[in-house]
Amino acid sequence: MKEEKLTREEVLHVAELAKIKLSESDIEKFQVQLKKLLNDVEKINEVEGYDDEILIAPWSRDTTLRKDEAGEMLNPKTVLENAPRHAGNYIEVPVVIGESEGA
Repeated sequence: MKEEKLTREEVLHVAELAKIKLSESDIEKFQVQLKKLLNDVEKINEVEGYDDEILIAPWSRDTTLRKDEAGEMLNPKTVLENAPRHAGNYIEVPVVIGESEGA
């Protein structure tokens, strides 16, 4: 059985799209490898029940969100009492972005 492969021009076109240079041995190798890859991708179309609406996320598209309503405001003094450190009306937090030792 003859091995399926892409034409030299098809491989060179893919290389041009990818902006890579190929040696002659690479062109010959990719003629076979790319054809195998394309054959494998084509198998997706053979899957029964396949369509563009396959769920690819853990939520549905018709997700409805709750109405955004203003709630009761927290008392600033109570909030600051529960904060480990504060300065004036601001809660102090550890520095997250800073100078690294290597910079």
